[in-house]
Amino acid sequence: MREPHRNRMRKPHRISTLTLLALLGLVLSGCASVGERRSDAERAATGFERLLRADDPKGLCTALAPETRGELEESERASCEKAISSQEIPLGGTTHRVDLYGRQARIVLAGDTLFLSLFPDGWKVVAAGCTPRPGRPYQCTLQGG
Repeated sequence: MREPHRNRMRKPHRISTLTLLALLGLVLSGCASVGERRSDAERAATGFERLLRADDPKGLCTALAPETRGELEESERASCEKAISSQEIPLGGTTHRVDLYGRQARIVLAGDTLFLSLFPDGWKVVAAGCTPRPGRPYQCTLQGG
């Protein structure tokens, strides 16, 4: 009677070891994509900057995270396309730094800081026109709730 019990104990142990190895593989393969995620986030930020320079309200609204877009429309009591035009978002210029925090990114540009989040359809701008305040949160012109 004890022998089958020992076999059952070994099997779960083997399964947990295999599970652990599989999870470790996922973590290690996830590390390989950090460079890709960083590049994608930076590309989204430079795309947002390009849309700002082109004065493309529709494109800018598409680049915003859903909550940010909703907050903008609610606070301005206008469609995103009309409301985004009234925002004083500075042109950021060249990228100085890209920081990733899981599915979040901070893109520090020469004249602006953007915060982005990764959604199923790509990186979206959560906040723009952000300036650092030592010891306090960033002050942003445009941000989600």
